[in-house]
Amino acid sequence: MIELAQWPELTDPVMIAAFEGWNDAGEAATSALEHLARIWGAEPFAALDPEDYYDFQVNRPSVAREPDGLRRVTWPTTRLLAAHVPALGRDVILVDGIEPSMRWRSYVVELLEAADRLGAQALVTVGALLADVPHTRPIPITGTSDDELMLSRDGVERSHYEGPTGIVGVLSDAAAQAQLPALSLWAAVPHYAGGGPSPKATLALLRRIEELLDVTLDLEDLPDQAYAWEHGVDELAEGDSEVGEYVRALEEAKDTSELPEASGEAIALEFERYLRRRDDEPPKR
Repeated sequence: MIELAQWPELTDPVMIAAFEGWNDAGEAATSALEHLARIWGAEPFAALDPEDYYDFQVNRPSVAREPDGLRRVTWPTTRLLAAHVPALGRDVILVDGIEPSMRWRSYVVELLEAADRLGAQALVTVGALLADVPHTRPIPITGTSDDELMLSRDGVERSHYEGPTGIVGVLSDAAAQAQLPALSLWAAVPHYAGGGPSPKATLALLRRIEELLDVTLDLEDLPDQAYAWEHGVDELAEGDSEVGEYVRALEEAKDTSELPEASGEAIALEFERYLRRRDDEPPKR
């Protein structure tokens, strides 16, 4: 572990992790983490040594000119950031990473040793995958866990997936073995519109994190970005008859068999969120 600054003293922290690569369709997961880092003013304090975990022919370093006029190389790595969040009543550790190329077990051991050193009480991993879902409907967010306490939360279930996994699955499994309560949130990104950033999926993940942590997040202009993204995909579907037909078929399947009726609890939850946002808005003059 490379120390970038003094390790912080944190209060009952929760660790939230997202990784570029296979686990990050539409860049939704890493964009959500970067948004949290920005609005919470998170500061980096440590990083993993990139020599240990990355193939630089796969994840190449980049060069850029700094404000002092000198060009410097930035190496691909995984950073740990800390944020004090008074509204949450606890602190947060953010893991801003790139899926490693090698030595995955050592990689997750380093992260969990850091979590233990900082007194992390829980781990939330955030991911996104390409799926057969329509862009015109709410982005589905799945919450999964094998921890009994986490399973008691609304909208969290055991995962029945079997097959290849990414670093999110490996980290979650290692956390369970270390008896650190872990939960994964996954956004389903329409596969026909997954070639670029998907702000609608990022927004859906952040709203689920709001519910999970019981905190109101500053979403900045993300709702506008999500609307513009959906409008852009609408134009794509209108300009391609095959894509348009496929989208209509997905909409019909979603509306008839998957879209649940709004429950009284769901309506109450949405109303509470609306009231919190209204209270946080500055008074109009």
